[in-house]
Amino acid sequence: MTDISTIDGARAASVADLTLEEKASLTSGASFWNTKAIERVAIPALMVTDGPHGLRKQREGGDHLGLGDSVPATCFPPAVGLGSSWDVDLIERVGRALGTETSIENVAVLLGPGINIKRSPLCGRNFEYLSEDPIVSGVLGAAIVRGIQSMGVGTSLKHFAANNQEADRMRASSDVDPRPLREIYLRGFQRVVEDAQPWTVMCSYNRINGVYASEDPWLLTQVLRDEWGFEGLVVSDWGAVNDRVTGLAAGMDLEMPSSNGVTDAQIVAAVEAGTLDESVVDVAAGRVLDLVRKAQAGAGLIEGPLDVDAHHALAREAAGSSIVLLKNDGGVLPLAKDAGIAVIGAFAAKARYQGAGSSLISPTRLDNALDEIRALATGDVSYAQGFSVAVDVSAEETATLRDEAVAAASVAEVAVVFLGLPARLESEGYDRADIDLPAEQLDLLDAVLAVNPNVVVVLSNGGVVALPFAGRVPAILEGWLLGQAGGGATADVLFGEVSPSGKLTETIPQRLEDTPAYLDFPGEFSHVRYAEGLHVGYRWYDSRRIDVAFPFGHGLSYTTFAYGDASAAVVASGDIAVTVPVTNTGDRAGREVVQVYTSLPGGSVQRPVRELKAFASVSLHPGETADVVVTVRRKDLAYWDVRVDEWVVEGGDYVVDVAASSRDIRSSAIVAVEGDPVVLPLSRTSSLAEVFAHPIAGPIVQAAMADMMGAMGGAASVMPEGVDMMEMMGSFPIGRLGMLAGLAPAGDDGQGGISAEMIDGLIAMANAPQQS
Repeated sequence: MTDISTIDGARAASVADLTLEEKASLTSGASFWNTKAIERVAIPALMVTDGPHGLRKQREGGDHLGLGDSVPATCFPPAVGLGSSWDVDLIERVGRALGTETSIENVAVLLGPGINIKRSPLCGRNFEYLSEDPIVSGVLGAAIVRGIQSMGVGTSLKHFAANNQEADRMRASSDVDPRPLREIYLRGFQRVVEDAQPWTVMCSYNRINGVYASEDPWLLTQVLRDEWGFEGLVVSDWGAVNDRVTGLAAGMDLEMPSSNGVTDAQIVAAVEAGTLDESVVDVAAGRVLDLVRKAQAGAGLIEGPLDVDAHHALAREAAGSSIVLLKNDGGVLPLAKDAGIAVIGAFAAKARYQGAGSSLISPTRLDNALDEIRALATGDVSYAQGFSVAVDVSAEETATLRDEAVAAASVAEVAVVFLGLPARLESEGYDRADIDLPAEQLDLLDAVLAVNPNVVVVLSNGGVVALPFAGRVPAILEGWLLGQAGGGATADVLFGEVSPSGKLTETIPQRLEDTPAYLDFPGEFSHVRYAEGLHVGYRWYDSRRIDVAFPFGHGLSYTTFAYGDASAAVVASGDIAVTVPVTNTGDRAGREVVQVYTSLPGGSVQRPVRELKAFASVSLHPGETADVVVTVRRKDLAYWDVRVDEWVVEGGDYVVDVAASSRDIRSSAIVAVEGDPVVLPLSRTSSLAEVFAHPIAGPIVQAAMADMMGAMGGAASVMPEGVDMMEMMGSFPIGRLGMLAGLAPAGDDGQGGISAEMIDGLIAMANAPQQS
């Protein structure tokens, strides 16, 4: 890379050295993966590349997308798998490895992580995302960013924001109310920005409430920068720019890829015409120069060659921690190494280890589960393909493959059946039509179960699938997509070399019809209504008490864990420290993910029955006990108050549930939390309840109402016994109080002592600035 030390270190001086045309040129790409250089003042180009679970760098002379010929890189588990580890330290180590490989290849920014919420299991890109929950997405996303950026290269937090489907993704408007937008779809992004400061944030293709994300000043400037304190550069998703000049003014700094100078000229023309202030161009160009400086500071920190073996070993460790043991009736797992095993299913021999689209990695090596099982086993291991993942398969071939599998299973002690989704069924660019496994795979499983009930199912899928066989199969491993070392990790878990510790970061439903967005996905006429509101994922299923196949946060181990009595206390920072003793009560070492959920019974706003607020993992030897301390941040208790457009912590006695899943509550505690003061301006339409709550007007009106009720003794006496007149009148607008006053004996003014002028005076007094 070119040294830019000759450029003045201050942003103003650096930008001031450039012509208007040069400044405009910095705000768009030179090619598909490179920013522009300005040789006159020694500003170099930067290269950015796709990720996020590996480096996808195009080879010299390869296709312009880099899809067909990218340099070999370690393919770590995609986010769908890695997220299920819930392991912050492990994920940060994976981030450091990603940063190392990015630095060795002289790439400035790795485009990831993606932390969009899994609103529907049908989203074709769910394999790139971490969770249906914003706390999980935010905490783990921040860990990835910290790890990558510690190696002197940047990240691009994406896709900002409310990009939760692939259908019509270039135009569709995500029409979402303020509370779910803030509390569900933006909260994870806020966590990553505030905790880890990614070098760049990538704005998404879609519109949000009718406005393109690439030209939304509320999103890109007010929220991202003014509220959250983002210090970096906003880059467009590739091809996401609708109107470059409008986008630049909104805070979208860098358009990618190249427009061949077309939009640069539009910016220059707008400045010359007086419709765009040149200072806007200065700010965006300055942010690009800041990115260049960061990249230059990190250049050369890591020298090659890549330690391929070490990174493959880390990928195997990460994959092992990502596997979720959904079910293990009768202790079928772990398998005895000397058992007679029939391995069945095409995915055992040819791994499905990553999703399709822009994140497609060319792995440095690739394990498959069949070879790795044979490497660890000492008994006989047979293999039958069982089914084909090809598009056009004849009925005869399907029957032959099934018969071969049945024959192998019938003489084995245990059948390990690999099922999953062919790559063509889930990809960037389009959504899935259903959540079903292919019919031929389900038929195969039925046939195997008919001859051998001792079956272990291993799943390979980037998105949730229905499991109609869950009640008939003794053991199920959810393997998701596990990256290049997933085959070895699967063998490790099957034989107990690794005790499974993954937990679901998304609910597995019984049926597609049960899912929150079922009636509102993917929308119509380029609009999708987020009608489920706050009730996304487990918030929906748990609040409505809908039966699920496996709940959010669920995951078994080869050992067992007992939870003691939890305690919760507000500490000096205002956060809540939750402490619970956890004991390994089994005979194997293992790791448990301790989850903390909160609720506020009787609260004033709608809330799910419980919401995840924090988590921590603990590794324990057999018989060992540890006090696990989990910190719930005060800010994570807040809801978005639409009346004042601010985060508000409601005061009250919070229930703190310490759990092994959203439906497996092990211990609970109560903690009193002091609320944030919320003083609403009053008007004639303010209800009596709102006026009563006002610190100035409340005591005055309550006294007046008490006098009036006393004067209305005859009218009040007709109310049924036990009815609180004041409570019944809580929603009555204060501006209409004179109507009630007419029921009371008239005062000197003939209005029962209350007039419109008196009400207006009270409102003015309440809304006047108070002296400190």
